[in-house]
Amino acid sequence: MLSISQVPSFSLTTVKSLRSPSSPSSSSLSIFFSFFPKVSRFVIASSGFSNLVECTTTPETIPRVNNAGLKLEDTVESVNGKIRLDSWISSRVNGVSRARVQSSIRLGLVTVNGRIIDKVSHNVKSGDEVNCIISELQPLKAEAEDIPLDIVYEDKHVLVVNKPAYMVVHPAPGNPNGTLVNGILHHCSLPLCVAYSNQEDDSDEETFSDDDDDSSSYAASVRPGIVHRLDKGTSGLLVVAKDEHSHAHLAEQFKLHTIERVYISLTSGVPSPSQGRIEVPIGRDSNNRIRMAAIPGSLSRGRARHAASRYKVIETLAGGASALVEWRLETGRTHQIRAHAKYMGIPLLGDEVYGGTKSVALSLLQKRVSRSDQEQILELLTKMDRPCLHAIVLGFEHPCTGEVVRFSCPPPPDLAEIVGLLRRSGKKDKVK
Repeated sequence: MLSISQVPSFSLTTVKSLRSPSSPSSSSLSIFFSFFPKVSRFVIASSGFSNLVECTTTPETIPRVNNAGLKLEDTVESVNGKIRLDSWISSRVNGVSRARVQSSIRLGLVTVNGRIIDKVSHNVKSGDEVNCIISELQPLKAEAEDIPLDIVYEDKHVLVVNKPAYMVVHPAPGNPNGTLVNGILHHCSLPLCVAYSNQEDDSDEETFSDDDDDSSSYAASVRPGIVHRLDKGTSGLLVVAKDEHSHAHLAEQFKLHTIERVYISLTSGVPSPSQGRIEVPIGRDSNNRIRMAAIPGSLSRGRARHAASRYKVIETLAGGASALVEWRLETGRTHQIRAHAKYMGIPLLGDEVYGGTKSVALSLLQKRVSRSDQEQILELLTKMDRPCLHAIVLGFEHPCTGEVVRFSCPPPPDLAEIVGLLRRSGKKDKVK
């Protein structure tokens, strides 16, 4: 029988949505749409409203609740297959992140059939009696820094940021300062410790890498409010939770793949066919620990995890040397787009790790564009020094109001400049 001790009741009051003055203006979006006409039609259709930056949502306030000492007493009902203890408890307690549930387990605050279980991956079975006490929040280990942020949307519960390329999302060994988290902590307060463990959660272009030390309290305490991640070299939209309820709600949406995430990229060569779906498991590359790989048929052997992406060519550029491609993620795995693009034989332009090298670009350009254009393109790629990938659309269910909100932001100038040069450099072959 389910028994959860009461927490303070929520008092709902309406607050106004906020928007940073640094958000793109309507005129800048018009310039973007004129420069990327096909992308503009796709973005508007994806977003569902004409003003892609403003959001008319008026979310209601949910006061921050510590939840420390919250008790769960319940019996596991019929289960199909294996269910981890941390997953089962998370499904029974709303508004508490899995990282905090895992912390409670490791601290010896969870018993199964009267016996203390401190292993988060312990499998529960039908009839098990589970008792859990939620642990205290841990202190933050990330420091606030005055770093300019491009805020697309903000209210009392969530923050949507346009992350620039080259910025790391959260502190880690080698990047203790200057991260997005450091800047957000200066801008606003965040829940003390609500990182979502990635030991079995989805990991993709934006989420935590498998080699992150997510099992430690340190990993959680340097990622306040972070539900997903964009790679250092990837620009675009990222949502941050400002309270634990919102974090848990958004984390569940990522787990269920109901978050809308759309990217655009430049590829080395053109996908064939021009649109489709690729479903190939992704796992760690056995020859390179910093790289993932699409590994056909490896799912049953445990080497990789299910991964599916949909793609569509928006425009063919430089006579077929490159293409502007839209990606929609059905799943989220570390470097999913980059690994799938490499598997398809069209690595992202500028992605040296996954085969989108300057030498590959040059071999494709040589027979299609003039020598002067080749030199300019390679110069821009050298200056850019990152994969040509941008998170252009982000949509999710607001954790407080339940309203579906969607946001879009134009690609950064360096990506737009390369697109412009590729477009001018050869005969433009438009996709019907």
